[in-house]
Amino acid sequence: MRKSTLFLPVIVIAIVGLLSSIFIVDERERALVLQFGRVVSVKEDPGLAFKIPLIQEVVRYDDRILSIDVQPLEVTPLDDRRLVVDAFARYRIADLEQFRQAVGVGGIPVAEDRLDRILRAETREVLGSVSSRDILSSDRAALMLRIRNSAIAEAQALGVNVIDVRLKATDLPQANLKATFDRMKAEREREATDERARGNEAAQRVRAQADRTVVELVSDANREAEIIRGEADAERNAIFAEAFGKDPEFFEFYRSLSAYERALGGTNSSMVLSPNSEFFNYLKSPTGQTPQ
Repeated sequence: MRKSTLFLPVIVIAIVGLLSSIFIVDERERALVLQFGRVVSVKEDPGLAFKIPLIQEVVRYDDRILSIDVQPLEVTPLDDRRLVVDAFARYRIADLEQFRQAVGVGGIPVAEDRLDRILRAETREVLGSVSSRDILSSDRAALMLRIRNSAIAEAQALGVNVIDVRLKATDLPQANLKATFDRMKAEREREATDERARGNEAAQRVRAQADRTVVELVSDANREAEIIRGEADAERNAIFAEAFGKDPEFFEFYRSLSAYERALGGTNSSMVLSPNSEFFNYLKSPTGQTPQ
């Protein structure tokens, strides 16, 4: 009975010691086994692992791709047009031992703080070597690649591999926005004025061409009308001449009647003529013939 009582605490202690010596490494992480702060083992494969209870401890680190938002910073490109740049980066812990030595017990927060300083410095250096037009154009993809490649070498001292760097936004500082908008507005107004001037000039050319075309058409129409009237008058005169040649007496009678109609028509029918005037020959003749 006394032996079983003595063995029971020993068994419990053995079980507790066995359980405390076992730990599980998740597939999303890697672990370091530390002994008095010194790295004695690196566990990179998921599954069960062992450590010495009470003497050794386990520190776990995320093995996935991590993201860090770089604090916004002002950069001055070659054209002295200041920009506020907002960026982020993706990274992964590549060397656990070096990472532990670089950041100590601070872990990922300390690493991200140092990585933020590295990314800000490289971003300012790369973007400061080009113009703002290059930053705002499609060439920014090449600039982001340059920032990443420069940050990779600096981040190796942390045991970190920088996978990607992206510029989320490139804006003007608030102090410069109004001046920039006013300049853009003035440029657009100038372009609009130029467009209106060119439009008015084109309209003047079109109107002048149209007026010239109207004058030419009217002139051609009048010329053709005069030709037609001349031909009609000639044809009429020819008909009159032919009629006159066939019956001179009837022609004289018709001409006299036309003269009476023109002279006596309208509101004024008073005429002062001599009774013996030839104008009344057909009126005085009982047969309607010119007296001989």
